[in-house]
Amino acid sequence: MLMEAQPVATETRRGVEVTVRELTKRFGEGESGIVAADAVTLHVPAGQRVALLGASGSGKSTLLHLIGGMERADSGTITVGDHEVTALGRRRLSVYRRSVGFVFQRFHLLPALTVLDNVIAPVLPRRVGFDRAERARQLLAAVGLAERAHAVPSQLSGGQQQRVAIARALIGEPRIILADEPTGNLDSATGRDVMELVGRLVEEHGLTLLMATHDENLTAHCDRVIRLRDGVVIEDTGA
Repeated sequence: MLMEAQPVATETRRGVEVTVRELTKRFGEGESGIVAADAVTLHVPAGQRVALLGASGSGKSTLLHLIGGMERADSGTITVGDHEVTALGRRRLSVYRRSVGFVFQRFHLLPALTVLDNVIAPVLPRRVGFDRAERARQLLAAVGLAERAHAVPSQLSGGQQQRVAIARALIGEPRIILADEPTGNLDSATGRDVMELVGRLVEEHGLTLLMATHDENLTAHCDRVIRLRDGVVIEDTGA
């Protein structure tokens, strides 16, 4: 049984605003090519929780990857806080990604490392202004896994592994969380618990959240829904 999640020390609200203008991304050439983002324009205020809703192939994951600096846009601009992401070179893009917390459908935990070390891993090569192990322990307590710090991923359930991934996303003190189908590998009850946890932690830390999902039920955890189809925004409840 999971221990009850505990609050982690928080700071003043520090989410970032996101502005996307005429963003286009194409994969492939000719008739077989796919336009994954088709002149997308949107603005997300700092601290807002946004669901990017759409079926597989709608472009929601591509939009997250572009905002997170994991893919390069063909045209258009992305500004996240003080960073014009589309103008960054390789080195500065690497620095920018440190300000982003990523949560994926597949948990991407390192199987040979303990839960504690998986949470610490993203900040090991970096200079940080906090004790890495202590912050990791605080985050594990916040996601209800304080007593599993020395377990390895194979000893955890899927929901527990996603909780570890959430703690890992927060270790670097990000200002924005990008979550790509975070409940896609979980049963409905576990997925609901994970989303409640994500919503609470995002609120506690004052972060901006962009979440890609195909599940209408998960939009209840967000302030705003942006629906995509074939790389085009077809509905925006915040517009």
